[in-house]
Amino acid sequence: MNDEATGAPEASDGADPDVVEAATEPSVVLGDESIEQLNSAYLKIREQLGRVIVGQDAVIEQLLIALFSRGHCMLEGVPGLAKTLMISTLSRSLSMSFARIQFTPDLMPSDITGTDVLQENRETGERTFRFIEGPLFHEVILADEINRTPPKTQAALLEAMQERQVTVGRDRHELSDPFFVLATQNPIEQEGTYPLPEAQQDRFMFKVVVDYPNFQEERQIAKQTTAGGESEVDPVLSGQEILELQQIVRQVPVTDHVVDYALALVRQTRVDQPGCPEFINNWLSWGAGPRAVQFLLLGGKSRALLSGRTHVSTEDIQALAAPVLRHRIVTNFAAESEGVTPDTVIERLVAETPSKEGELTSDPRLQKIFAA
Repeated sequence: MNDEATGAPEASDGADPDVVEAATEPSVVLGDESIEQLNSAYLKIREQLGRVIVGQDAVIEQLLIALFSRGHCMLEGVPGLAKTLMISTLSRSLSMSFARIQFTPDLMPSDITGTDVLQENRETGERTFRFIEGPLFHEVILADEINRTPPKTQAALLEAMQERQVTVGRDRHELSDPFFVLATQNPIEQEGTYPLPEAQQDRFMFKVVVDYPNFQEERQIAKQTTAGGESEVDPVLSGQEILELQQIVRQVPVTDHVVDYALALVRQTRVDQPGCPEFINNWLSWGAGPRAVQFLLLGGKSRALLSGRTHVSTEDIQALAAPVLRHRIVTNFAAESEGVTPDTVIERLVAETPSKEGELTSDPRLQKIFAA
């Protein structure tokens, strides 16, 4: 696969370009000890988040799956749902450097990447340029209200998210590893916002929708946040431990059937292609690219380990279909006029795609996809 498809050469094992370098590191033997190690890390972080965050179990699970899969994550929800607090609390539970970038309409690219400044040597009188690092040179980045800054500044994140480096002038500067961009955005405000281009949304592994808490959760939030005292959060994982866990995730095997199922889901979203369902042609103007398959499989590996399994099932792919696909498909005017959302399309797609091996390969419509 070339730059046109994904923005970077594809890994030999089908991995996302973001994780090619990690894939070349020495492999980790997958066994019961590895599963226990990942589950222990997961439970430790969940415990720390639970001291501050009430509920939102599905959101936290998807956030941590992205963390263990070496992917970036976007949280979308109305104000007051603890999106920013969730990310900042996660950073406090990790022994990693953290920076919060509050995106505003006047933010410039150099404000986040850094800039060259002219510095004079007092002894020699010689003047040289010295690079001053911006907030991107941390391990965990909170891009708060990312849709409030113009495309010029949004685009400054593209190279950082994809290649984990920034280019200033003629020099390339490597970013830290691990490196995570966790972004938030508000879906209800339109004035003063700049929707992210599809190419930039594609860099995010997940788009997670943060919904309102239920009655009991909101009751607990009200009592907990209006009482005295503040919950302490302890760091439980280091950057090196995160890298080791990411290597464990990559050792999880995936059968050809599960790969074909992920491919079938993604390729069916491509309008006017062989095997594309009629409702896709009616409701979508654009479908998902190859990164969707890569992230479905990587996320499925993480989810399988968190469930105590050493193999990926079609249920893992189904569970992650919405956060992986909802920002990679574009609904058309007909869908919007009928009140059809990307989640509606994904739900129907999963329901109408057979998951059993024999049914998947024998479906006449899907046979066109496998033969394309």
